[in-house]
Amino acid sequence: MTMFFDPFRELDRVASSLLDQRQSPRLMPMDLFRDGDHYVLTADLPGVDPGSVDVDVDGQLLTIRAERSARTEEGVQWLARERGTGSYLRQLTLGKDIDTENISAHYENGVLSVMIPVAEKAKPRKISVATAGDRKKVSA
Repeated sequence: MTMFFDPFRELDRVASSLLDQRQSPRLMPMDLFRDGDHYVLTADLPGVDPGSVDVDVDGQLLTIRAERSARTEEGVQWLARERGTGSYLRQLTLGKDIDTENISAHYENGVLSVMIPVAEKAKPRKISVATAGDRKKVSA
């Protein structure tokens, strides 16, 4: 296989890598929906090592961090390397009606799923209506 050195192509590659905003922490695409008494957040993190995924809550701030490392193999000559590497970061402010103690997360097939339960006090509840016969008499 014959390869030609193109100085303009190489200069363009170097300039784009230096000016590429994607080298900073990336935003991860996500979906968020409510299903009954909990919210479900799903975020795409393809190629991320599950050990690098970190989900934490500080007060009402939910933070998701992950790292996608570059493959390193000795003796390999890369011909193309377009898959991005780096860190992912997403922060969400949770409402006060969230049960932050029971948030759970699961990572499978490149998708992170975070279950965010609604606090018991914020769930809809039925209010009983008293009738005239149920009222207690007040004597003075």
